[in-house]
Amino acid sequence: MSITPKDLEDAEDLDFGEEKEKWNTYKLSDGTTLKVKLVLQSAKRLKKWNPDGTPVYWINAVNVVRVVDVDKKLCAKPKINTMKPI
Repeated sequence: MSITPKDLEDAEDLDFGEEKEKWNTYKLSDGTTLKVKLVLQSAKRLKKWNPDGTPVYWINAVNVVRVVDVDKKLCAKPKINTMKPI
């Protein structure tokens, strides 16, 4: 299914509230653990439907990533902050 700019223009903006934002945890082959979650910023219901009859939604979201349990050998030397306080 293709989505056109006109589809987005005609879509209904929807309000939403956070019910649950869970972290997904992934173990990488180098031993690092990543924690990732999707955070919804906006949602629209298009005037289109899936073959099963459910409406099509368009979302704007960001991925929040936390790196935990990283092997110190993989880390670079921290950089010195060159910004001066105001």
